[in-house]
Amino acid sequence: MPLPEDVTGEEIDKDVRQELMSLPKTLADDVAKNLVMVARLLDEDPEKAYGYSRVALRLASRVAAVREAAGFAAYAVGKYSEALAEFRAARRMTGSVELWPVMADCERGLGRPEKALAMAGEPEVQKLDKAGQVEMRLVAAGARRDMGQSDAAVVTLQSPELASSAVHPWTARLRYAYADALLAVGREDEARDWFAKALEADQGGTTDASDRLAELDGVEFTDVLEESGEAADGQADQADEADEAGTDSGEEPGKG
Repeated sequence: MPLPEDVTGEEIDKDVRQELMSLPKTLADDVAKNLVMVARLLDEDPEKAYGYSRVALRLASRVAAVREAAGFAAYAVGKYSEALAEFRAARRMTGSVELWPVMADCERGLGRPEKALAMAGEPEVQKLDKAGQVEMRLVAAGARRDMGQSDAAVVTLQSPELASSAVHPWTARLRYAYADALLAVGREDEARDWFAKALEADQGGTTDASDRLAELDGVEFTDVLEESGEAADGQADQADEADEAGTDSGEEPGKG
């Protein structure tokens, strides 16, 4: 796949660069460039990111960082079986538990929420950092909802991290998930409060909490440009009708 001229491969994380040092330099540079493209496109164009990940995987399948990147690219396009296989390979290579939550979410994607929930109770979860434990809680709550256990999903999300007023990178998503779970069990007033709290913490715009709040408040947004276009079209139609009327009566078009 084409690589932009501004991509040098030096943009990748230093730990990944360290892993690639086991490869010949030219090969390492090629792999690094493809990994840069995966990271650059993962959110905006996951299909292209997936394509670059396959190139990197073909070049260096024995590098853990490559397997992990391939896993996230497959995950982004909904290829959960493939993603899970890549995450498992990366975990075998590194011995790290960091990927445990996303592996569990792949199980959900494969229609196995019971397996995801079982993973939430494994010893690996205790080895995760705080962010990883919150992520695992989100996955477990999602699995509960997949299984039709909406009330249990609410309880699953209740935690010291949810009650804390401190704001972390995962705070907005946790509050949002809790609000959504509350809404699913009919606790609309509480859900509104938590969507508001999610919005307060969502400095990066990672959720659509503002839209959910507006929906609960019955606020409808209109597209001003679209309305202007429709108004202009209406005026043009009226003008055409007037012209036609003038023509029929012997008047010049536009002179009515």
